[in-house]
Amino acid sequence: MPADVSVEAHEKNTRLDIHEVARRLNSHLGPTLVSALAGAKDPKASHRWAKAGGTEPRIKTQQRLRAAHRVWIMISTAENDHVARAWFIGSNPRLGEEAPALALGEGRIAEVVAAATAFIEGTDD
Repeated sequence: MPADVSVEAHEKNTRLDIHEVARRLNSHLGPTLVSALAGAKDPKASHRWAKAGGTEPRIKTQQRLRAAHRVWIMISTAENDHVARAWFIGSNPRLGEEAPALALGEGRIAEVVAAATAFIEGTDD
């Protein structure tokens, strides 16, 4: 993946309101998975975050949501939406066979972004 794709994904993501980020992730991954990857105990939390003027997620939650959305943009751009969804929920050897969504829920943002980059580039790094 050229560096521009990663930078472009970051720029698009940064310009979005956090409620829009949550709404888009809910649309792509489903609200239960989004709540889990954000580290929320309430599986319906992402519904509240997705409403304009709704609940404002905590900073750590926002970081996880933005990281997930950035990775979504990267993988769906390089592949397609179906591959991106499968990537988020499947066991990942670069994450110790843990699903990227669960790793994000644990706050392992840098590892997940690195795993997504390696997947797109087809490298073992």
